[in-house]
Amino acid sequence: MTALRYDVLGLGNAIVDVIARAEDDFLVAHGMRKGGMALIDEARAEAVYAAMGPAVEISGGSAANTIVGTASFGARAAFAGKVKNDGLGGVFAHDIRAAKVAFDTQPAEGGPATARCFIMVTPDGERTMNTYLGAAQDLHPFDIDTDTVAGAAITYLEGYLWDPENAKNAFLKAAEIAHAAGRTVALTLSDAFCVDRWRDEFLHLMRSGTVDLVFANEAELHSLYQTADMDAALAQLRQDAKLAAVTRSEKGCLVVSREETTAVHAFPVQRVVDTTGAGDLFAAGFLVGLARGRSNAEAARLGALAAAEIIQHLGARPETSLAELARDNGLLV
Repeated sequence: MTALRYDVLGLGNAIVDVIARAEDDFLVAHGMRKGGMALIDEARAEAVYAAMGPAVEISGGSAANTIVGTASFGARAAFAGKVKNDGLGGVFAHDIRAAKVAFDTQPAEGGPATARCFIMVTPDGERTMNTYLGAAQDLHPFDIDTDTVAGAAITYLEGYLWDPENAKNAFLKAAEIAHAAGRTVALTLSDAFCVDRWRDEFLHLMRSGTVDLVFANEAELHSLYQTADMDAALAQLRQDAKLAAVTRSEKGCLVVSREETTAVHAFPVQRVVDTTGAGDLFAAGFLVGLARGRSNAEAARLGALAAAEIIQHLGARPETSLAELARDNGLLV
């Protein structure tokens, strides 16, 4: 059996967040809908980058945020995602490695540029996003290293990356390797619109046992089962998933298994500043707890703690050590 090298390995979009302050006039001049998120092509990405003011560049992406969160808990973490061998590809690789995450995916030498999300922050604090997915969508099965997957207690898949065919095959290859090594496979549904596109395939992943653990919020769960009835959706989830964690914002979360459903309260927060990344960081805490042999309820408490930290400041990366925060709150990591 392959030796355990990592607690959690994440597969997802490798995106660089480019954050700049902007006036409302800038948004109007460039046809941006304030507070919205638009997918853009490479030409538009270059034009926006050239026009925007001084910016902060930091590696992002949903699963990458989760994996950085697991590292902040002190877990052994790894990430697989595709960048191009360009300036922003170097930014992504540097940032995620600086967060003590192993990142060995070979960059692409040709093809689309590294993915980036341009985030314009207006004086009122509103965030307007333009996302170019670029090279991130080109994750291939050949990017999946057998020893890395087999050596990870949990492999975590980002639903956002289920769109491209090659990425799907990369996910399926990773799941097969993980299960052959006796490891666990987790999937985050990512977004209700993502679920709308891939409902049947996500359900098949759950029902076939390709994934062992599912993360969803209430909107994603309602979309998955096409019902507004929470009890009905949970009843169906209990049949389809071996284990699921359903986040419910200030209401905490529900951990659903075939045997029971456990409610876990949210951590109190002084002030909600930015909910970006709350689900990603909840997953980080839960995955670390699971990988370290904690109970489902204890894992959910770690998730709730991480989510509470992230929503009290701007950005989707922890500003304090989650390991220290857990210890301060009497939680074992």
